[in-house]
Amino acid sequence: MLIRRETAADTAAVRSVITAAFAANVPADAPAGTEPVEAALLERLREDSGWRAEYSLVAVDAAASDGAADPAGSTAVVGHVVCTRGYVGATPALGLGPIGVAPDRQGRGVGSALMHAVLGAADACSEPLVALLGEPGYYRRFGFRSAAEFGIAAPDPSWGDYFQARPLSAYEPAHRGAFRYAEPFDRLSA
Repeated sequence: MLIRRETAADTAAVRSVITAAFAANVPADAPAGTEPVEAALLERLREDSGWRAEYSLVAVDAAASDGAADPAGSTAVVGHVVCTRGYVGATPALGLGPIGVAPDRQGRGVGSALMHAVLGAADACSEPLVALLGEPGYYRRFGFRSAAEFGIAAPDPSWGDYFQARPLSAYEPAHRGAFRYAEPFDRLSA
């Protein structure tokens, strides 16, 4: 498996991975063909000023692409993660998500590899922290803790400990306040 930046040739494969990864989130009574909100969110994020291409990473199955010379190898995409520009008060930060792995590859370390890669890229680019909404028991292994521990308020107070932050090397304790995701996150219910 190879983790690399997403290319334009990967867009359709990434959408397929995200759609399959979150298919269980589509209500059973939804019309046929309804995609999970994460697929639409990803498309909206791509069009937003908060999009950061350097933090849109794919996991590629090297065996499926036979190590071909084409670095895009979009047909072999098995996972995707993205971080977009967010803010803690006025301080730039990153909001992580969505992250998804093809259902037949889940439980094989693809998601963990994507998480380590995007956190490493963010740290190397001197981002102060990454925030996300997710299961604390899962994300703790990547150094995430309740954002409230760092004085960072969730966009929705009902999220409680599910809203988490991961300080990076450039983090300073003065980075406190309300977290704001890229604008498309505000339209999830729209």
